[in-house]
Amino acid sequence: MEKNKIVVCATICLALFFTGCASVAESGTVYTPVDYTEADAVSAEIDRIGKMSNDQAVKALWRSKLLVMHTKENARALQTLDDCETAVVSLYKKALAEKKYIDALRYYESLAACSYKALDSLEKDAQSLNELSCQNVPGLGSKAERAEGENAKVSLYVKGTVTVLVDKGIKVEKGMGFADAVLGSGFFISKDGYIVTNNHVISDCVDPKYEGFSRLYIKLAEDPDTRIPAKVVGYDSVLDLALLKAEVDAPYYFELGSSSGLEAGDKVYAIGSPLGLERTLTSGIVSATDRKLFTIGNVFQIDAAVNSGNSGGPLIDEQGRVQAVVFAGVQNYQGLNFAIPVEYLKYELPVLYSGGKREHAWIASYGRTKKMPGAGTKNEGLLVQYVMPGGSAYLSGIAAGDTITSFNGSKIDSLESLQNDFMEQKADMIATLCVVDKDGIEKECIVYLDKRPEQPGYEVYSHDVMALSFLPIVGMELVPVSTESHRKYSVVSVLKGSIADETGFSEHDPVDIIKIQFDENKTAAFIELYTKKRKNGYMDVTIGLTAPMDSPYYF
Repeated sequence: MEKNKIVVCATICLALFFTGCASVAESGTVYTPVDYTEADAVSAEIDRIGKMSNDQAVKALWRSKLLVMHTKENARALQTLDDCETAVVSLYKKALAEKKYIDALRYYESLAACSYKALDSLEKDAQSLNELSCQNVPGLGSKAERAEGENAKVSLYVKGTVTVLVDKGIKVEKGMGFADAVLGSGFFISKDGYIVTNNHVISDCVDPKYEGFSRLYIKLAEDPDTRIPAKVVGYDSVLDLALLKAEVDAPYYFELGSSSGLEAGDKVYAIGSPLGLERTLTSGIVSATDRKLFTIGNVFQIDAAVNSGNSGGPLIDEQGRVQAVVFAGVQNYQGLNFAIPVEYLKYELPVLYSGGKREHAWIASYGRTKKMPGAGTKNEGLLVQYVMPGGSAYLSGIAAGDTITSFNGSKIDSLESLQNDFMEQKADMIATLCVVDKDGIEKECIVYLDKRPEQPGYEVYSHDVMALSFLPIVGMELVPVSTESHRKYSVVSVLKGSIADETGFSEHDPVDIIKIQFDENKTAAFIELYTKKRKNGYMDVTIGLTAPMDSPYYF
């Protein structure tokens, strides 16, 4: 979730919060780009690609394509590209033979992005593979295959929901043993027992760091006393979704709607097991459709009553179609509840059905929607405000100040539209982006969709100099002002709405970085600064900032 918490308080309080955290002197080693004009550098890159091709064939193909683009007639580079194409074609054929259509589609589109000359000779094209990858996926069948139809009664909708139970055995506190369990909700999307719920409900069943006991069960609405064993098919920790399977005939299963038409004020109903109370139905309206609580995509805010245990239940419209998946209610704040749009679930289902952890894509960049001057809400594209050295965007020639206007031929007019396109893709594939640079010149860039790290901000900090990494992390660009001290900077610019902006920093403010610490899981950083802010009358002040290592603006 987005956590733009700004802390300006006594240093001792923040130090207590970060007790045991390592103090970081400097960020990591900055990537040194390949000098394609140097024969030795080109030779080293070819050797690097050769080693990479053994277990990272798609990434090797991308690097070899970039190499050929920069060296043109280099015979070794051309041969390397040919070898990499052959390797990816082989993987495509293997995936097709094993009916792993999502992987086959990933290989096909990677070859297409690299302008593979024999693309037409491949057995299946992108459209065919996309259709095959959605075949037999629960929840994506035609409306005629749905149970009961649009006129089903509310009692049938309730039968389509389940209580999800993760039994964690016994928890011992102060010498006493207590039953330890996680309760949530879920709903059937197919007759043969496929169930949608939240990832956080079943996370202990799939978290490799969890070493305790856990067993997953569901309980039917009509028989809340019987535990039915279930298993996790696929899960996504970023969008908080999971697909389960139980060996049971669903009493009722839901049709997935189209939440793109849902607006604030529309009537909705939530079904679930709040506090373990099965078969609970509540109603309300959509309060807002654009809340940024996740690191990718927007979620709905709803006022239907939601409590602990509702997580994973369906949010339906008056026709009984699922419009969202309930995922959170804010404790102690009645009516402040949220749900994941069903469109995201529909993007996810083919990948979740294929099994395992869902890895999202990124190109190691940071930016925001670019608005056209004087055009109100009309967008111009996605403005790139930062590019991480050594990342996909950096190597592809994308720079800060560029505006992304299309992805694989699909128009991009906002950050959200690119994130939606990324949701439809798997990581480890090659794509094309059209960008417009600062001078208004359009260019096409071939990018590699890498796996999105759990904490992008820490990844940025580890791969860039401190002054530049502060732009995406706290929202201010710094420049060194002293050759004697590597901790003295001046503020060049401040991003609107960022931590730096809300803390009152301005251009030309002096900044001394005293200390940077990270919590144990690298989810947040504590930054201690000394400054004389213009907005504070240039008064000497030491400020503590707490910055999250993830936000919706990384892509």
